[in-house]
Amino acid sequence: MKEYKIIKKDFWKKNAHLEDTINQYAREGWEVKSTVGDGHGNISRVILERDKYR
Repeated sequence: MKEYKIIKKDFWKKNAHLEDTINQYAREGWEVKSTVGDGHGNISRVILERDKYR
């Protein structure tokens, strides 16, 4: 079974902050499953996935 988490990049935060956040979740076993853009070439949401019973 899988579990999912959606993280949102706030408009005013830098890409480096989003990268740090994704790296922190990766250390916890999360993997990027998909990204959602805002229509202007910017990532607005990242969908993460991991095994629920790891």
